[in-house]
Amino acid sequence: MVTPTAAQQRVRDHEGLGLLVVAPAGCGKTEALGFRVAGLLERGQVVQPRRVLVITFSNRARDNIRDRLKDYVSANVMRDSVSVANFHGLSARLIRAHGQVVGIDPNLILPESDWVGEECQRRGLDWNPRRAVEDLLRRTKQEAADDATVEQALIADGNPDALDIEHQRIAEGRLTYDDLPRLAELILANDTVADLYRNHFSAVVVDEFQDLTPQQLRIVNRIGFGKTTFAGDLAQGIYGFAGAVPAEVDRQVRAECADVIEFAESHRSSPAVLSMVNALSGLTGGKDLTSAVPDSWPGGGLAAGIKFNSAEAEADFAIKFAQTILGKISSQRIGVISRTANRRRFVDAAASSSGLPVHRWDDGVLDTDTARIVKSMLTRLRPADLLAAPDPVQFLRDLADFDSIIEPDIRKNVVDALGWCLDRVREGLDAKRIRARIKIGDETTLLSAPGLHLLSGHVGKGQQFDWVVVVGAEDGVIPDFRATTPETKLEEARVLSVMISRARHGVVVTCSRQVPTLAGRVRSQEHSPFFKELKAASFTNLAGVESFFDSLNWGAVEAR
Repeated sequence: MVTPTAAQQRVRDHEGLGLLVVAPAGCGKTEALGFRVAGLLERGQVVQPRRVLVITFSNRARDNIRDRLKDYVSANVMRDSVSVANFHGLSARLIRAHGQVVGIDPNLILPESDWVGEECQRRGLDWNPRRAVEDLLRRTKQEAADDATVEQALIADGNPDALDIEHQRIAEGRLTYDDLPRLAELILANDTVADLYRNHFSAVVVDEFQDLTPQQLRIVNRIGFGKTTFAGDLAQGIYGFAGAVPAEVDRQVRAECADVIEFAESHRSSPAVLSMVNALSGLTGGKDLTSAVPDSWPGGGLAAGIKFNSAEAEADFAIKFAQTILGKISSQRIGVISRTANRRRFVDAAASSSGLPVHRWDDGVLDTDTARIVKSMLTRLRPADLLAAPDPVQFLRDLADFDSIIEPDIRKNVVDALGWCLDRVREGLDAKRIRARIKIGDETTLLSAPGLHLLSGHVGKGQQFDWVVVVGAEDGVIPDFRATTPETKLEEARVLSVMISRARHGVVVTCSRQVPTLAGRVRSQEHSPFFKELKAASFTNLAGVESFFDSLNWGAVEAR
């Protein structure tokens, strides 16, 4: 068992059921939640047959916290007294068990893939129309609305594709991921059902509270108002596009929780990296952090900002940066992160011929069975036939002999993989190149593999790398040109902070004065306005990076 820090011990020993834990990246939040659950059980605040409900946002987060809880709670107690679920899983449970209470068929087909995205692909919708459909359906369903109310809202909006897809969903008797919390909220509006869950769960724990949508917070409150531990960090709230409203949720949670425990020591990052994170705290709403053991970081770590004349020069630097580090310590992990995958394409191209072990997080990482099916399908695929097919999704399913697959998990994985293949074909890749970009493993493969990692800011949240290069820090990229309101601009600052805070030893933020567009035109760029804040950090330049590496005790880096 991990020895708790002072802050973690306060979380474990806090006797009130309502609690807000403000824990920035790298401060030991997951361990604190493990201690929290153990403390609730040890004090007898949760007694069988009642349970603790722990809610997360994703399967990965659910599995991660479940594994951590095993360090603090015995297997028998976990089985009898703790329920760990993500929001979709909890919602599905409510629908299956209590849908009939509000006139919902409990046997509706539960989602096993991004069905809305598939339907947009079937209709041949390009990126912007597809995003418009997905956003409209998501927004419309983030209220406690029945099907008729959803339909009227879609009619009023006037998007025919969204309305047609919703009609098809109802006709097929299926649910999408957006329908699950919508119907769960409708069900919990029934006091009898809500009382059943309030009595069953003596305490609730919510991880990453800043990512809650107002709808998800309402669901939590119907079950655990006044007895919920919320944990997270406002500065990491970067899911506004999915309906999260971090500032508003933070206000509501603070109004509910009289007690707040704030973490201020980072166990992940060097003092130099933290100086960059802290430089943005006035914009992100985050708390200034200190390193738990500052003298243990070789050279105090690295924080740098570099402006290049071209995106190609910027990409060359990122590759040389990684080559320098991996040439000294092959087990290191270097993350090159951008606000969007498109802005990172110059590094991607340079990485292909670098000789480095490269991991593209937006490539297909498939389990063995799925990879076998998809690679076999790709040997028979003619992209021209796919693009000419009236139903490209069904074309790929037929080519992969999808109907012969029996195992539910494999079916779900193959559906996701085929959608990824279709997107790559529409980007212009041939079947051979798509096959080459498939890696065999699982999500954990990317989490521990040494080498050069290429990813976007939202994908990397919750991960860590030994070193990080944030590329494309230009105005219009970060903050994104679509961020036009004060709140969306602040969220862009939080995206940058999240990217920076992935780093352990060092971080370099780069930009380019000239960036070619996808059409080949060269566009002059101004550096991100966030550079003004970053200059307040322990900030160096290109020469400073080279000098730092020349003087670094690499043996101490490896030991750290």
